[in-house]
Amino acid sequence: MEKEQFLKLVKSGEVKFVDVRFCDLFGVWQHFTLPADEFDEEIFEEGIGFDGSSIRGWQTINLSDMIIFPDPKGAFVDPFFKEPTLVVICEVVDPITKEPYTRDPRYVAKKAEAYMRSLGVADTAYLGPELEFFIFDDVKYGYESNYSFHQVDSVEGWWNSDREEMPNLGHKIPAKRGYFPVPPMDQLQDMRSEMVLNLREAGVRVEVHHHEVATAGQGEIDMRFAPLVEMADQVMKYKYILKGTAKKYGKTVTFMPKPLFEDNGTGMHTHLSLWKDGKPLFAGHEYAGLSELALYFIGGVLKHARAICAFTNPTTNSYKRLVPGFEAPVNLAYSARNRSAAVRVPMYSPNPKTKRIEIRFPDPTACPYLAFAAMLMAGLDGVQNKIDPGEPLDKDIYSLTPEELAGVPTTPASLEEALNELEADCEFLKKGDVFTDDLLETYLSYKRENEVDAIRLRPHPYEFFLYFEL
Repeated sequence: MEKEQFLKLVKSGEVKFVDVRFCDLFGVWQHFTLPADEFDEEIFEEGIGFDGSSIRGWQTINLSDMIIFPDPKGAFVDPFFKEPTLVVICEVVDPITKEPYTRDPRYVAKKAEAYMRSLGVADTAYLGPELEFFIFDDVKYGYESNYSFHQVDSVEGWWNSDREEMPNLGHKIPAKRGYFPVPPMDQLQDMRSEMVLNLREAGVRVEVHHHEVATAGQGEIDMRFAPLVEMADQVMKYKYILKGTAKKYGKTVTFMPKPLFEDNGTGMHTHLSLWKDGKPLFAGHEYAGLSELALYFIGGVLKHARAICAFTNPTTNSYKRLVPGFEAPVNLAYSARNRSAAVRVPMYSPNPKTKRIEIRFPDPTACPYLAFAAMLMAGLDGVQNKIDPGEPLDKDIYSLTPEELAGVPTTPASLEEALNELEADCEFLKKGDVFTDDLLETYLSYKRENEVDAIRLRPHPYEFFLYFEL
């Protein structure tokens, strides 16, 4: 909505509070709430102050003061709060320089769009991510010096086929058999439908929802494509609304890439296309109906894939999903229709407007602003430098022999490896001052200290199976 419409709603008495939100460096929404009668037009001019030193990866305590400015375009009424509350996404600004904050992920995404337009290559990048997720009935985890454990449960889980449920009616989904079963095996239809209705009320256009491949409540809700920053905003709404709707049912949603052993993980396959003056730029007469520009874009994505994994697959758990020989597309090749390739060219329709590429290795733990910006910058580098993606790999990559795969590069095997790749290959991200040294250094340092080292230092329960008797 426009500013005037936003202020009219605030002053109408229909909402009691205004909830202001912004995204931290790692993709988590932060918020605080104002009574509606305390929110006026001056806030759009002067902003609202907050403590930036209390946000992960942001300011030091001696430079803690920051300001946020509301952007009313994506405002929506929160579907969960008891009192009517209008939610508005904000941008972060330095109070002294009045410049946008370099570590604000939303600002990075806006700069990526501006850089694309400055090149004259395209004026719009459309993205359509497919976020998968699990809906669990129960989750427990703990870690101390002398023990560690995690346990998740779902009424659909195959392991509950013998559980006393008074009565147990069966209808459990076997591992890797969860794709498209009708109820009663799919026991989460109504909840996903409510998630869709809540998303639509929040201004998110949804195309389809369904059960996904894994047992234990894996699902997918697909949003209609949108420009980069708008879509990143929608991903933040998506995660929030799915979690809130599940909580209402007494269940919980996780976007962890690999919460279950020996079953499919959770991805965020991202469809992407470039447009200019209302015309699609990826349609042409080259391989799979692509344009030369689209092939160069793929070349850039494949060249920089190992570096951008630090943003598209940003957790240690991400690399439990990206494992050679299993379901995730770890091989950095492209192909038409082929879901075993890192970059797929969907072939559903001959309409040039539908021509796009699908980048299949990302997962939904990614901060959408940084991940989408990184993918765009990699592709634009391919266009600028006319990077040849090589020959397509039109085979079932999972069935290839080690000898056949020897020349095909792969995604990193760990978060540590991805961070090292990003450190070595980040110049393409710095073009147009999109990703600054300040952001990259902070991101790398935080991830290494708080995630890579934190996991490295802790014994794993399975190590006791392997090594206790040695």
